[in-house]
This record gives sequence, structure tokens and C-alpha cells, in this order.
Amino acid sequence: MAEKTMPIKGGCLCGTVRYESSEPPTDVAYCHCRMCQRGTGSPYGLFAFIPVAGFRFTCGGAKFYKSSDWAERGFCVECGTPLLMRDGTETHGVMIGTLDHPEDWPPTLCHSGMESHIPWDTIHDDLPCWRTEDDPEYIASRALIEPKQD
Repeated sequence: MAEKTMPIKGGCLCGTVRYESSEPPTDVAYCHCRMCQRGTGSPYGLFAFIPVAGFRFTCGGAKFYKSSDWAERGFCVECGTPLLMRDGTETHGVMIGTLDHPEDWPPTLCHSGMESHIPWDTIHDDLPCWRTEDDPEYIASRALIEPKQD
């Protein structure tokens, strides 16, 4: 495989927001849940999970919308580009399409949110397919906000 471009850089459509990461993604995954469909205007979201510790905005910044009780979605206020999702874990889910070199980071983890998968959207890989309640990333995020049951 070709050398990956580092640091990872990206931004919005109009250039108002730029970011970079000194750390590579821990995983890259699809999410087919309804929240991701609506948040991206697409049949699925495709996220690079980039460690928070290495991520920073270098120009402008995202405005965040609390899309659920456990996640916020960041977007550019000028052009509306969806940029990332943050959920209190150690990674941000950065939208692959906003990377300057998305070709460097193919999907590696799974297709999550399969309960909302659109049937005409044919999956052409062998990645595992999980319903949201079976997704370890989702379960970990929920555990951060839900009270422990004794």
C-alpha cells in the first residue's frame, strides 16, 4: 500500500474550516443509522475515527449541533459541510469526504446501523454488518452517559 499522507488534513467545501491530525485513524467505518443518513444527506456516514489528542482546527472551527443525548455533530456555519461527530470517547468521527486525501483511509471496521440500511444501497465488501445495538463503539458511547445499573 502507498505511503499515507501525514499529518492528516481536511476541511469544508468553502475553506472556512480547516483541521489536521497528527494521529492516524484508529478505524474507518460506515454508519447506516437514520441519524447519520439525515446528518449527511446520504445513505450512510463514512467516518475516520481520529484520536482527539491529535486533532485540532487550524482555521475557523465547527459549530456543533447536539443530534442526540450522546453525540454532537460539527459542521461549517458558512457552507454547511458536515465535518465530524463527537461522542465523549477518545476519538472524533471525522467525515471521510472532508479529508484532503480520503483515498489514504479505506474502510476497515464495519457497517453499523444496519437496521436502517437502505436496501438498494448494495454493500460491496466483506466488512461485518452490525445493528446499532451490537456496535461496540455505540455501546461504549452510551455507557459514558447512562447511569450504571446495580
